[in-house]
Amino acid sequence: MNGSDTIAPRPAKLLPHVDKLVTSVGAAWPGTRAVFRGHDLHKDLPGIAWFDLCALGATGHRLSPQQRQLMEAIWVWTSYPDARIWNNRVAALGGTARTTPTLALAAANAVSEATIYGRRNEFKALAFFKRVHARMQEGATLAQALDEHLRTQGKLPGYGRPIAAHDERIPPTMKLARELGVADGPHVTLAFEIERHLKELGKPLQMNLGALVSAFGADFGFTPREFNLYCFAGFTGGMQPVYLEAADKPPGSVFPTPVGSVAYSGVGRREWPGA
Repeated sequence: MNGSDTIAPRPAKLLPHVDKLVTSVGAAWPGTRAVFRGHDLHKDLPGIAWFDLCALGATGHRLSPQQRQLMEAIWVWTSYPDARIWNNRVAALGGTARTTPTLALAAANAVSEATIYGRRNEFKALAFFKRVHARMQEGATLAQALDEHLRTQGKLPGYGRPIAAHDERIPPTMKLARELGVADGPHVTLAFEIERHLKELGKPLQMNLGALVSAFGADFGFTPREFNLYCFAGFTGGMQPVYLEAADKPPGSVFPTPVGSVAYSGVGRREWPGA
C-alpha cells in the first residue's frame, strides 16, 4: 500500500473545485486587469463611491444615489468617538496596550456583532421586518403577525434601548430620508407602525436606530446576510480617534482600576500551607 492509498476519496461535490477557483464574483490577473461582479474594476466603474462598491460586492447591484447618501449619513451618525462605548472600549484598550491599529480595530469590529447593541440585532431585525411584512401581505393583521413572531422568536429586535429610551439618531435620519425621497418604503413604514402598536398596548418600547436602519436595508433590497456584510465597519469612524488618543497616553491609562477601588467581600486572607 502506498501513501496515496491511505487518503480518503474526495466527495464528488468537491471535485469541480479541485485545483481551481470557481467564482462568479470576480478575479484578478496581476499586471493585466481585475473583474468585480462582472465589471472591469479599472475601466467599467470610474468614480464609483466606496459605499456603492461595497453594496455591489454584497448584493450584486448598486444603490441609488439617494440610498447611498442615506446609508453613508447613518454611518457618520453612528461614529461616536467615545471610549466608554462597548466596542470603542476595545479599540481604546488596544491603543493603551500598544497593539497595532489593525489589530485593535479588528477586535473592536468583531465585538460589534453583539446581539443587544450591534450587527446581530440588525441581522435579526431585518429578517423580522421582512417576515412580518410578508405575513401582512398574506392577509394577517399587524397584531396577528406580531403575536406569531413572539410565539416563535420571543423578542422584538430593534425595539428598546438599554441605555436610553429615546434614540437621538432617528430624527436626523428620517429628516434626510424625507429630503431624499426614500422615507416611505414599506418596511420603514412598518417599523413606525409597530412602535405605535406597542405604545397602544402600553409597552413603551421605542424603536432604536438598529431597527430603523434595518428597515431601510429591507426597503433597499438587502437580505440579512448582505446587510450584515455591508454594515460591518459602520462604527469604525468612532474607533479610530479613541485608539489614537489611548495610544498617545501613558500605557495602561485607559480605565485603570486600583486594587483599593475593588470592594471584596469574599473569604478573608489565609496562609498558604507550609508558608
